[in-house]
Amino acid sequence: MCGFTGFSTADTSFDHQAVIKAMSDAIAHRGPDSEGLFSDERVSLGFRRLSIIDLENGAQPMYNEDGSLVLCFNGEIYNHGELRAELKAAGHIFRNRADSEVLLHGYEEWGEGLLNRLRGMFAFVIYDRKTGGLFAARDIFGIKPFYYYHKGGVFLFGSEIKSFLHHPQFVKELNEGMLPQYLCFEYLPNEETFFRDVFKLPAAHCLAWEGGKLTVRRYFSIEYRIDHSKTLGQWSDEIAGVFRESCKTHMIADVEVGCFLSSGVDSSYVTQEMARELPVKSFSLGYAEEKYSELRNAQELSKIIDVENFSRKITAKEFFDATPTIQYHMDEPLPNPSAVPLYFVAQEARKQVKVVLSGEGADELFGGYRYYQECIPYQKYMKVPRFLRLLLGNIAEKLPAFHGRRFLMRGRSPLSVRYIRNNYVYNFSECKDILKKDYHAKTPDYYTKPVFDRITNEDEITQMQYADMQVWMLYDILQKADKMSMANSLELRVPFLDRRVLETALKIPSEYRVTKDGTKLALRRAALKSLPEKTADMPKIGFLTPLNDWLRQDEYYQMIRAAFNGETAGRFFQTQNITRLLDDHKAGKAHNMKKIWSVYCFIVWYEEFFVKR
Repeated sequence: MCGFTGFSTADTSFDHQAVIKAMSDAIAHRGPDSEGLFSDERVSLGFRRLSIIDLENGAQPMYNEDGSLVLCFNGEIYNHGELRAELKAAGHIFRNRADSEVLLHGYEEWGEGLLNRLRGMFAFVIYDRKTGGLFAARDIFGIKPFYYYHKGGVFLFGSEIKSFLHHPQFVKELNEGMLPQYLCFEYLPNEETFFRDVFKLPAAHCLAWEGGKLTVRRYFSIEYRIDHSKTLGQWSDEIAGVFRESCKTHMIADVEVGCFLSSGVDSSYVTQEMARELPVKSFSLGYAEEKYSELRNAQELSKIIDVENFSRKITAKEFFDATPTIQYHMDEPLPNPSAVPLYFVAQEARKQVKVVLSGEGADELFGGYRYYQECIPYQKYMKVPRFLRLLLGNIAEKLPAFHGRRFLMRGRSPLSVRYIRNNYVYNFSECKDILKKDYHAKTPDYYTKPVFDRITNEDEITQMQYADMQVWMLYDILQKADKMSMANSLELRVPFLDRRVLETALKIPSEYRVTKDGTKLALRRAALKSLPEKTADMPKIGFLTPLNDWLRQDEYYQMIRAAFNGETAGRFFQTQNITRLLDDHKAGKAHNMKKIWSVYCFIVWYEEFFVKR
């Protein structure tokens, strides 16, 4: 696990070695154990290492036998042992036990074909010193980040955008036109970032840079192959087997491995499977406000399954004080309140371990979100001719509230519009009421429709899960998981997001994933083989925070109000209108927590990157 950064430019007017050193130092939190630098007349690479496997060796940048290829790699390759044996049989010479080296020799042996042999989480770049070309790739889920900047013959790349700020040819500009999308989604829903000309390499994509030309292409696609031949019990058995093996594989390390534990089935299932292999430390977080705290359930489960549990509670002051640090580490504004407890539980875990396993991805793969259940009544209704659904929806909109009104109104729209996790933070039409400018932005379904167009042959439940994997999980869930753990120099592994687990999930019929009575049916049945029934059947509740209540406390209300009437807010927002949202929330006239926090996090993030730096 590490962070890396680098650049390619023909400009010799500055000291390349000094610049790559500064870029690498900016992401030292990703790898505090060691540093490595490489620079020649065409490319410079910087690397920070968090030593997990082969602690004494495995330094990067890493070279092949003749030094013609140079590697920087962030992540873990869980099948590196199998690949190593195959490559040794083909004549390749290995110098250490680190998983990194299989990427070098695998690329020599198979070229781009290496990517579909890899089982793991990764972002890496390989520099070919003979051709001057760069090849880079990101894992199939997008667990590990990869950013790049391409402008005027300059190519920058790395694990975090903040490293780019230290390059003299990087032009720092706000990608302001994406503000409406951020307000709707709470993240940017495509490869763009809030820094102009900086892009995310999409999940399951690779890129090549040579001779000033950049090409980006997809190397893997998620494809459902539903198998109706098995019963629910048989699917639960298959899940149990493949997930047990995934957890065992994800525990491979030369350092101690712990886990995050909430009261939900996903992290509990991970914890139980780890405990089968060896004594494990679990880490949990809660609040003084008991109604928002999951600690009691987590501590109760840890006793039942005989797992040591370490927990702490955070205060409102800690929550708000950490917000600037958190938004800085995010690289882009991300107002998901669960990022804050995630930051603190990672901080707690890092006191004792370097690696943790967590439960991200289970909801997307196995159908865990309750809004998937909305698809069930719509499955028949969407067969009604569109003109009739449109007519009924328009009539319902003009009538007073009645049971079924929302159903008819939403039924006017295709799934790509009804999507967006069932609602926006801000409706698209609301953006013009709070933004100072009209950005002539595209509507949110402009970004979601192409995703749904790739999976029109599947039912709506499956389509929504697929879209969540491609959008919500990629740009929100996995971004905060990586950034909050690495801010604390902690490696976070996600055994649900494994190629073999995915292969199983893509075969399970939707009726074994979601019904009108429940979610994650097959997964819960599998977990029930190991966990108490209370835990296996625990409804999805997310990472709760008391933020809704705290924003009504005068101390924090005044703090947010000051920000809403400050210089940064005045540049982008209609301050009177965002202050009204805050005032109405404090007075109990509305529940505007998500709207308030989205605006506030953008303000804090902007000041971190465009005012302070």
